[in-house]
Amino acid sequence: MAEYTPYNAPLNPASFSTLAFILIVIGLIFAGTFFVQQVTTSKQNRNLVQELSGAGLASVFLGFGTLFLLLTVGIYV
Repeated sequence: MAEYTPYNAPLNPASFSTLAFILIVIGLIFAGTFFVQQVTTSKQNRNLVQELSGAGLASVFLGFGTLFLLLTVGIYV
């Protein structure tokens, strides 16, 4: 047992709240730009790749932001 070392997380747990805030803000910015794009662009001028990339980026940032928010409050998933 003396040769085993405890697991250390790659990120400092004290920085989870800051990381959660930053990721959620970035995700909301991408979600907002996606929403504005959907409202202001006509059906003839829409681009599927641009829509999927905007929605995908918003989803990824909001997903990781939510994960770190849960880790901040002590729900370890």
